[in-house]
Formats: sequence, structure tokens, C-alpha cells
Amino acid sequence: MSFLYYFRSHMMLNFVLNFNIMKSHFLFYSLMLFFFTSHAQNYDKLNTLQGSGVTTFLSNGHEQRAKQIATRIENAMDWYNDLIGFKPVVTLLVLSKADWNNYTKMPVYGMPHYNNDSVLIVAAEDNEFWRSFLSMKDLPGEMQKQVKPVYGMPDSSVSMQAFFDLLAIHELGHAFHMQGKLQVQRKWMGELFCNILLHTYIAEKEPGQLPALTLFPKMVVNGGTQNYKHTSLQDLEEKYNEIAQQHPKNYGWYQCRWHAAAKAIYDAGGKTIFQRLWTTLKTQQVMLNDELLAELLQNKVGKAVADVLLRWETDMSK
Repeated sequence: MSFLYYFRSHMMLNFVLNFNIMKSHFLFYSLMLFFFTSHAQNYDKLNTLQGSGVTTFLSNGHEQRAKQIATRIENAMDWYNDLIGFKPVVTLLVLSKADWNNYTKMPVYGMPHYNNDSVLIVAAEDNEFWRSFLSMKDLPGEMQKQVKPVYGMPDSSVSMQAFFDLLAIHELGHAFHMQGKLQVQRKWMGELFCNILLHTYIAEKEPGQLPALTLFPKMVVNGGTQNYKHTSLQDLEEKYNEIAQQHPKNYGWYQCRWHAAAKAIYDAGGKTIFQRLWTTLKTQQVMLNDELLAELLQNKVGKAVADVLLRWETDMSK
């Protein structure tokens, strides 16, 4: 439930100004922490996407990309509506770099996010932020062979655009659990829920995108934990803001663990696990301790979800 635990805007701006974005592989996950309070906004200066089932406003010259993103969001909402009988209300903004600061307080162009007006905001253009995560010259030869087909661009450079485009579905997940009034029980469960929603949809409806979704998190998780001060779920619950503010790379590692867990969960039981998770978190509104939560997840959802809590430390040592 990361957007309920956020930095104030001036803190975020100072953080970004003092952080070398070109050298960080993890900044985007710390940015996912922030929930920006916004007021009703006038989109008259943006174009409206016609014929879409999702209310979509876009910067001039980006209609094709807006259609692509809006279609994915609409398809995901429709698919989940068929699966769980719920559909959130969202407005999509597809923004150029020139328009970005006029419609969001997110200081870094390219970070998809969801705000409390039910607005999903994504970038219309490839950008320095996406390109900063992967440098072919810094990767081992074998890793280059994996990265190039997945994240390669027409100009022979590499960019995380394919990964970031999919994160729009993660942000949509926050609309589902917030508007659906789910009791996600833990901060980590709010994020895991969104990653399960993302992975399940991609695996079911766009399996060709699975390499883009899974390769980067796999690279991070396989890198080990020696550089991280915090690695336990208890640390995350107790020191959420501290980790976010003082250890953004550390928070990025947590997110990659949840991405990897979402894959394992889907592989264990397919879409039915998400159905059971939705029903369980919607009906269990009383907060539970770890023992009772693990029991609930084991009995009502599935072993793979319970194992995120029960085997977090064990799986980390593999």
C-alpha cells in the first residue's frame, strides 16, 4: 500500500536533486512510494482520445502511443471485471516531457504513478530515466545476450521502456485494492497484490511480454543481499519510510523480490490464486497478526502466497 506512506513534495524534490539518476538502477521503486494529493484538474490543453473505453487525455502528437496504453488498461480492467466482478474508475494521462510538470508533482519524467483522484499518469516518450538503468558496456557478455533482445531499442541502445510500460498495470492494481476497499493487512501485501495482478494479466493475456516483466527483477534478486541494510519483512513494516528515504536501493530490492514472488505465485496456481486473494482480502477486514495472516493465506488463498511470509528469510538464502 505504498502510496499511503509517502514523502512530502519538497522532500522528494530534494532527494531527486541530490541523487545521481544516471547511476541508479533502483530510483524508480523509491518513486513508487509517493501518493500525490491533487485537486480536480482541467485537461483542456490536452487532446482527448476518441473511441476508448478508458477516459484518456494525451499530449499532442502521441495518439498512437495513447491508443496502445489505453487499450492495455481497458483490456486489463475488462479482464479482471470478468474474473472478480469489479472494475475501478480511472482516468489515463499520456504525457510528453513538455506537459509532464503541468499535470503531476512527480519530479522525474517517465515514472508511472497513480494518484488519489484515480488518475494513472504515464510518459509518452522514451526518456533518460528509462535508459539510465541498463548500460550494455557495464554488463557481462552473457547478460548482454539476455538484455538486448528484451530491452533493445531500434537505435541499438537499451531502455527499460518495455518494463515501465507494464508498470502501468501495477499502478492500476492500486486502483483495484483502494477502490475495492480491500484490507491488504500489510504494506508489503499492498505491493505484492499489485504485482500479482500485473503478472497474472500479462501471463494470461500478453505472455509475449513476460521477458520484459521478469528479466530485470531476476537480475536484481540474483545479485544477492550483501549491499542491503534491511532485508526482512518486519523491517519493512516497522521502518517503511526510513528505508524509502535513506535506502532507496534497498527498497528497490524489496520490489524485485515481490515481482519474483508474483511470478512464483502465478506459476503455482494461475489466475485462481488472484481470485481467492481478492475475496480473502475483501472479506477479512480485521487486522491479523503474522501467525493468523499466514494461516489465512495458506487456507484461503494458497501456499505460494503464504510462503512469501513464511519463507521470506529461507528463500533469500538460496
